[in-house]
Amino acid sequence: MAVTTYGAGTTTGPARAGHDVPTVGGLPFIEEARKTPPKDARTLSKLFFDRLQDLEEGTREYSYARSTLVEMNMSLVQFAARRFRGRGRDELEDILQVGTLGLIKAIDRFDLSREVEFTTFAVPYIVGEMKRFFRDTSWAVHVPRRLQELRVELAKARDHLTTVLDAPPTVAELAAYLEITEDEVVEGLVASNGYTAGSL
Repeated sequence: MAVTTYGAGTTTGPARAGHDVPTVGGLPFIEEARKTPPKDARTLSKLFFDRLQDLEEGTREYSYARSTLVEMNMSLVQFAARRFRGRGRDELEDILQVGTLGLIKAIDRFDLSREVEFTTFAVPYIVGEMKRFFRDTSWAVHVPRRLQELRVELAKARDHLTTVLDAPPTVAELAAYLEITEDEVVEGLVASNGYTAGSL
């Protein structure tokens, strides 16, 4: 009997005679899912999503289906990461990690019954996580440590003085409290607002 096989880097098609393909939870076992060509990944993803909705979360079969979906669709993360080319190698690895988190969220929330391609559904999740990463880290990356520390001190001083004075402190009052110059206070306040999401 012909058996459909889904080997890494192969297209779907009849298995070689006499070679049954091992399965997990009714799904074909894919040894190196990350090497699955994108075209095959789209076809296989539908099969895996269809089975995943019937599997019990926490079981070996569910874990296999979910992790294989992640591996098969890693090309989407790599594709999305291209828009951030030119970053350092370490930062690129971080981008791929947060992109993978977005992919996992998309897998967990995808509804096969909506008849939307998974790629179309997943990319906004992946890119969204990458942009969130930059929103959370860009300020720290681009602002010198001295100003980062000053920003924290200014925030504490402003809270304290607002309570004591019953009004927001002036630059002069902040400078006197922290024993720094007014120019340094202004520099710290500017640095605090130096990042905008629109710069992405």
